[in-house]
Amino acid sequence: MKSYKEKVQRLLDEHEALLSRKNVPLKYTNGICNRYEHPILTGAHTPVIWRYDLNEKTNPYLMERIGMNAAFNSGAMKWNGKYLLVVRVEGADRKSFFAVAESPNGIDNFRFWDYPITMPEDVIPATNIYDMRLTAHADGWIYGVFCAERHDENAPAGDLSSATATAAIARTKDLINWERLPDLKTKSQQRNVVLHPEFVDGKYALYTRPQDGFIDAGSGGGIGWALVDDMTNAEVKEEKIIDQRFYHTIKEVKNGEGPHPIKTPKGWLHLAHGVRGCAAGLRYVLYMYMTSLEDPTKVIASPAGHFLAPEGEERIGDVSNVLFTNGWIADEDGKVFIYYASSDTRMHVATSTIDQLVDYCMNTPQDGLYSHTSVDTLNKQIRKNLEILHGGK
Repeated sequence: MKSYKEKVQRLLDEHEALLSRKNVPLKYTNGICNRYEHPILTGAHTPVIWRYDLNEKTNPYLMERIGMNAAFNSGAMKWNGKYLLVVRVEGADRKSFFAVAESPNGIDNFRFWDYPITMPEDVIPATNIYDMRLTAHADGWIYGVFCAERHDENAPAGDLSSATATAAIARTKDLINWERLPDLKTKSQQRNVVLHPEFVDGKYALYTRPQDGFIDAGSGGGIGWALVDDMTNAEVKEEKIIDQRFYHTIKEVKNGEGPHPIKTPKGWLHLAHGVRGCAAGLRYVLYMYMTSLEDPTKVIASPAGHFLAPEGEERIGDVSNVLFTNGWIADEDGKVFIYYASSDTRMHVATSTIDQLVDYCMNTPQDGLYSHTSVDTLNKQIRKNLEILHGGK
């Protein structure tokens, strides 16, 4: 029979094998980006020292004392030469918290820091916090904007499911010590708010997603844009919808900005999620668009359909048929690491380049919103290709 010390060592060795597993790109590619064979983070990637009490006296059967259910919806940034994710980790108790995981190459060998982020509370404590967007802003601070969820005090007696959402704001210089700022003041609920990395007209710019309820967008028209004077007391007084929802599209139910956009010579490159209803429930996919450098509220390219949708095991999880993103990293050489979660369960990476993504946005046909326009667009490409292949015959 193995000793307790040997059992602990086996646990550590198995965990190390998972963390150090090499990740390779899948053979199939659509020319836009490359998916990879393995998820980069799951609940099993969380440190052994989080989940197990390694003291034989207090845990003689070496049981998992604090279960970790999932690791997903990560903000991302390059930091001291490492690829860092601020991960939404969900415990078996359904409470989410933030933790930093880093990788030397952005594709595999992601390892969590020893301690999760200790996020200061707001005046009114939030029951749950999640989905942080990271922005290294021109003002010198690193901002984290995330959702703070609380029980709806106006819910009928016995209703323990109704909730409210606000955009919580914190800032840091080192990703360890965080200063909690007041939640964003808005007229509606906000679950997807992203800080633009530059000042616009001397003000901070936010991508918003106004919605009437915790789940339903209701009258909220899509991804919004708002300017605020001060992030230490941020208030949205005017909101402009820059990326609208449309009937019978991938974003008919709601849509939301993912990470903050990437600046390119041809415009701001955006990654977002779109939601539609289907017989299986809500389906979340990722899509892209571009806005003008001169006027970030002006959409200059909007390719039709999804950029990434759930495939294979990505379709299965705690909330199935979902892809979500709130983090990507653009390297100086133009390579882009797209971090996305599947089904509220695990994190993945896909890679591309600035040039490929700009080409995809600028040269992919837009959604004509009707079946006949989709056929017209398809016929144009078929005729063009037939001329190339058969000399016009």
